[in-house]
Amino acid sequence: MLTLREMESWTTVQIEETAVVVTLPFQSSSVRTARRRLSADLRSRGVRDTGIDDARVVLSELVANSVRHAFPLATGSLSVSWRLSDRSLVVSVSDGGSETRPRTLQPPPNALGGRGLAIVETLSEHWWVEQGATGTTVFAEISLS
Repeated sequence: MLTLREMESWTTVQIEETAVVVTLPFQSSSVRTARRRLSADLRSRGVRDTGIDDARVVLSELVANSVRHAFPLATGSLSVSWRLSDRSLVVSVSDGGSETRPRTLQPPPNALGGRGLAIVETLSEHWWVEQGATGTTVFAEISLS
């Protein structure tokens, strides 16, 4: 297991036009790193706190679902990105795919999990999945207006 300092040095951040792309280790501690990097970037761009809070929760759920249910990319990592526009933020998480397509569930009240994509669905305008030869990307668009 990497320490936080090792993980921070292992991540790769690229800024592609208006998108930020972060490559993270395929492990649960990457949820926190993704959330912190997103928050810092959005604050630096003047996004209001309620928009940041919703985006943090959505991104956290997407990264956690990836690590829990999917395989890593061929590099042993996962990729997180976000693109900010005037009215919305699109976040995405790419991984090596899984045996099933991401979908919302209706877990029983006493279930310990299974609510992540329902939370994403509630906090975002819409979410979608794109599957390709190298893996799966889950996107969510969050309104900032």
